[in-house]
Amino acid sequence: MGPEVSRRRKLVDDNLLSFLSPDQCRIPERLREAMAYSLTAGGKRVRPVVLLSAGAAVGGDESGLLPFACAVEYLHTYSLIHDDLPAMDDDDYRRGRPTCHKAFDEATAILAGDALLTEAFRVMGEASLAGREPGRTVRAMALLARAAGAEGMVGGQELDLAPRPGDSVEEIHVRKTAALIEAAAGMGGILGGGSEEQVASLRRYGTALGLLFQITDDILDETGSFEEMGKAVAKDRARGKLTYPGVHGMEAAAARAGALGREGQAALSAFGPDAEPLREIVRMVVTRRS
Repeated sequence: MGPEVSRRRKLVDDNLLSFLSPDQCRIPERLREAMAYSLTAGGKRVRPVVLLSAGAAVGGDESGLLPFACAVEYLHTYSLIHDDLPAMDDDDYRRGRPTCHKAFDEATAILAGDALLTEAFRVMGEASLAGREPGRTVRAMALLARAAGAEGMVGGQELDLAPRPGDSVEEIHVRKTAALIEAAAGMGGILGGGSEEQVASLRRYGTALGLLFQITDDILDETGSFEEMGKAVAKDRARGKLTYPGVHGMEAAAARAGALGREGQAALSAFGPDAEPLREIVRMVVTRRS
C-alpha cells in the first residue's frame, strides 16, 4: 500500500467516530457501542479512500471531503451489519470478529445499521462544504442515495437472496457492490469541483473497480481460508448464490478480473499524477488475498 493510500486510510480511521461523539450526537450507550464496534472492526476503507482520492484527482480540498468519506463508510458498514443478519446471509464472523448481532443481539444490530445509514446523511448535510457548495452537496447526496437504495445496493441484495431467471451475476454485482464504489468515486469528483467529463470518467473507474472487487471476492470465497478472509468461506456456493466462478468458471472469472483492472486504469487515462492513488487501489484489489 502506497503512502497516500495509507495516509488517507488512517485519516478515515482517525476521524470515523468523531461525527458520532456525544457532543455531536446524543446516542443511547448500547447503540453507540454497537455502531462503534462495527465501524472499528477493520476493513480496507476502499470506498472512503476512493472518494478522497477522486476528490484529490480533480483538485478538491481533503478536509472538506472528509465528512463525506466517513459518511460513505457509515453507509457501507450499515449494509454489512444487515447483510450478516440471520434473515439475510446469516454470518457469525466478519473480519475475524463476531458479527454485530452475535456480539450484541439481533435487535440492536438492526438498529445500529438503521442509525449508521441515517447518520450518514446527517453528517453530509451538516458538513461545512454543504454550506459553501449546496448544489454540489445535494448532487453528491442524491448519487449516494440512488446507489445505496432500491435501484442499487438494496435491490442487489434482494436479487442476491432470490435470483430470478434472466438475472445475470454481473447485474447483481453491479447493484450490490459496484454501485456504491462508483458513487464514492463520482462524489469525490463532484465535491472536488471536477468537470462533467471528469466525473463521468471517475464513475466509470468506480464501476470497474467495484466489479473487480466483487469478482475477486467471489474467487477468494472459493480459494481463500477463514484466516485470510476473516469470515466463513465457500458459503456462497453452498447457499446456491450466483457467483462469477460458479456461473462462468474460475478461468473466466480470472480473465474478467484482469479485463476490469485494465478498464479501471483506462478510465483514468486523462488524469495526471494526482490520480496515482486511484490507480494503486486497482493494483491492490487485483493482488488482494483477503
